[in-house]
Amino acid sequence: MNMNRLLAVVAVAALAACATPKPPSAPIANNAPEWVNKGSGAFKDNAGKQVFYGVGIAQGIRNRALAVTAADDRGRAEIAKIMNSYVTTLTKDYMASVTAGDMTKSSEEQMVSSTMKNFAKFTLHGALPVDHWKDPSDGTLFALVKLDMSAVQASLNESKELDSKVRDYVKANAEKAFDELSAEEAKH
Repeated sequence: MNMNRLLAVVAVAALAACATPKPPSAPIANNAPEWVNKGSGAFKDNAGKQVFYGVGIAQGIRNRALAVTAADDRGRAEIAKIMNSYVTTLTKDYMASVTAGDMTKSSEEQMVSSTMKNFAKFTLHGALPVDHWKDPSDGTLFALVKLDMSAVQASLNESKELDSKVRDYVKANAEKAFDELSAEEAKH
């Protein structure tokens, strides 16, 4: 299998792993901003930019600073779940295509897995809280954390661990793959 075809398959499969579950049928909180009930996932923002959102929730914490920190951290953790799913699928698909079923190359698998997990952690540094909402009925604090594709692209540019061919391919196809993911999520 040629390298470009392999990378195309890996990129599409990896972004498909980022698909989010359908939002709950009943609202999480009445009279809440739309993002509270929409939940975490890959969406386009109001300006049409491709964005990953994580919604964090903190309940029962009296200290306001701790509640904000907990909600923000839980929002980042939601984005980390999406990125972890992405990395797991990317690693498995890459190894399956490289080894062609011969999984005896465990040191290579560990190296690829380690590299991709480090990249995902590095990428999360661009995830920033952009909104908060406190439910007046019970005091639950919600945080909206955002990671846009430009931050992911910047992480790709700064990552020394990724192979340059992989990095260039992902950069060239990131928007198309994101659009395909968003279209797939819209169907569900």
